Amino acid sequence: MYLEHFGFTQFPFHLTPDTSLFLGLAPHYEALQTVNAALMMGEGVIKVVGEVGTGKTMVCRMLLSHLADAFICLYLPNPALTGLELRQNIARELQLGQPDEAVILGDIQAKLIELHQQGMKVVAIVDEAQALPDDALEMLRLLGNLETDQDKLLQLVLLGQPELDVRLSQHHLRQFRQRITFSATLRPLTLAETIAYIDNRLTKSGVNVELFSLSQKKAVWRAARGTPRLINQICHKTLLLCFNQELKSVVNSMLFSAIQDTFDACKPRFKTPCLWGWSHS
Repeated sequence: MYLEHFGFTQFPFHLTPDTSLFLGLAPHYEALQTVNAALMMGEGVIKVVGEVGTGKTMVCRMLLSHLADAFICLYLPNPALTGLELRQNIARELQLGQPDEAVILGDIQAKLIELHQQGMKVVAIVDEAQALPDDALEMLRLLGNLETDQDKLLQLVLLGQPELDVRLSQHHLRQFRQRITFSATLRPLTLAETIAYIDNRLTKSGVNVELFSLSQKKAVWRAARGTPRLINQICHKTLLLCFNQELKSVVNSMLFSAIQDTFDACKPRFKTPCLWGWSHS
């Protein structure tokens, strides 16, 4: 691939979230700060919502990394769970094995009380929460109700797409909705944030030369509409195309082709940066 060609130590725009490449830009930093503050205050349910590709999984990975010293983190990445399967997953995360269905909730509560008495805090982080069925959401509500006189035994962090807000607005979920005390929203990156994002990933991957010109970074931002996942796709494809042509820096024709090949990107009509002529789709 292009690592040796450009002098990279790792892929700078890999689609798998890599916490070593994290840059605390405003939308992600604010979400992390909101969640951290809410958890430290003992709040029960915290919600983080973001459109597809805005960095929810990266935020989730950063939370798991930074909360490990202060919390026991239960990570639930699979949203296609019934209420019973959710209980079973939490039991496994708490190292309870496979309790009988009739006693599983009581076993979870007993374990949480034991951990609380040992001075340990427990948080369950649920990714792609918009896909949880109603009975799983109801089970989360019941688990979130477990508490002592002063403290919650289990805190919850829900990460999901905007459809999560739509679901929670339904009348029959109002009890769960009212237990969400803090929320954060991930927005697309601004132009300045996109430039910093690209530069940070190139530098942390071992390259300090200007592979992308300023006008090209602006074109990436416009094409991706500030969405980190699309920025990664466009930059990765561009570098691969340049490598195939044995180019040592990005040329407009390769960037143009990469954007055209990226499904959800806003497409330019021309290859000259000052005359990109953007489409509306």
